[in-house]
Amino acid sequence: MEFSGYLDFWFRDRPFVERVHPFVELGIRRFDVWCWRQVPMEQLYRECKACGAIINSTFDDQMGSLADPADNELTYRSWQESLEMASRYEIPHLFIFSNQVEIVNGKEWTRRLSRNISAAEQYANLLEQTERILKLVEQTSVQIWVEGLNQYHIQGDLLVHDLELAADWVRRMDHPQFRLAFDCYHQQRSGGNLTYYLEKCYGLYPTFHIGDVPTRQEPGTGEINFPNLVRKLAELGFDGLVGMEFYPSTTEAEAWAKVQQLFSEYYSTKGAASDD
Repeated sequence: MEFSGYLDFWFRDRPFVERVHPFVELGIRRFDVWCWRQVPMEQLYRECKACGAIINSTFDDQMGSLADPADNELTYRSWQESLEMASRYEIPHLFIFSNQVEIVNGKEWTRRLSRNISAAEQYANLLEQTERILKLVEQTSVQIWVEGLNQYHIQGDLLVHDLELAADWVRRMDHPQFRLAFDCYHQQRSGGNLTYYLEKCYGLYPTFHIGDVPTRQEPGTGEINFPNLVRKLAELGFDGLVGMEFYPSTTEAEAWAKVQQLFSEYYSTKGAASDD
């Protein structure tokens, strides 16, 4: 099992690129990044190379809405650009979402659809457009991760907002480069049933994201029973990536120590990335 850290969430008192080195000092060598168009990717890539680390994942905050037929050319073009970027910077994973999320008056909103479109029509368009995008993905080694975003802090109609529909999306595509991201924070906000979905979706998710509710801080700061979840992961035989997508409540070193202690009860843990 390996761990990846979110540069957007940790060491926020430092410039973005300068957050890499303190992560490496903790023994973490995989980094996840939000919104690649807003990040100095070339500088970040060079810093990771110098530190023996990698950029593990990112996403495009301008990808458009797969649920809206009016965005089909936008989503296709943005994925061409994202895949080219991922190949250039050796990024193994990209996230995909059903809808464009935008900031309006300081809050996150899903962008209004171009017309009145039923949920069934939205989903059909999403599936057709995903098939089209996967033809591009197949020309790369990138793996796409599907995530359902919660509608607690993202306002508006979000088509894929929980694990039920996200897992259905993955199953329908039935593609080795199209996988599920199991995000505890988003699912707890959306509908809970975390242990149930760990079992139901097992085999679909190569990554498990941790962040407690309600404050999105490390395990033990909120309402999620992480010991039970980690125990279940171990019982299932999960040996993938754990994404630490949370804000440390105290110091980064203390938060990392808590995560290590949690997982060490059931796993032999490591933080460093493999050579590939």
